[in-house]
Amino acid sequence: MDSVPHDADAIARLSAAAMLAGDTATPELGIELIEVGPGSARLAMAVTERMANGLGVCHGGLIFTLADSAFAFACNAYGRRVLAQHCAITFLAPGRIGMRLIAEAVERHLSERSGVYDVTVRNEADGAAIAEFRGHSRVTGGVWGER
Repeated sequence: MDSVPHDADAIARLSAAAMLAGDTATPELGIELIEVGPGSARLAMAVTERMANGLGVCHGGLIFTLADSAFAFACNAYGRRVLAQHCAITFLAPGRIGMRLIAEAVERHLSERSGVYDVTVRNEADGAAIAEFRGHSRVTGGVWGER
């Protein structure tokens, strides 16, 4: 019996599990994987007092990290090992202490070795956009589950 999954959603879930198995940053920051599928992912992060910058709002680097993590799960969802080639973020509103932020990544373009993904970070409570992120991916070789 063939144990290799051929279902795209199963491959996405297995790839995410393999990524999380070696990822210490995501759980340390309290980032939660909500769902993953082929070329898509949704993650959440609660903004705590420890995440505040000198202005009392969520440090932009942490919002970037949430968006980058959603991008990573989305572009690695095909079983291939993929890294960021270029990323940019535009902050639209501050992330405030107590907010639960949701980052939703969607694939815009995919070719043999590269892809383009957009991630919107929103306040879960009211759906207000906090940031827009665009990531360009590059296949590095190898597949998830191999060492």
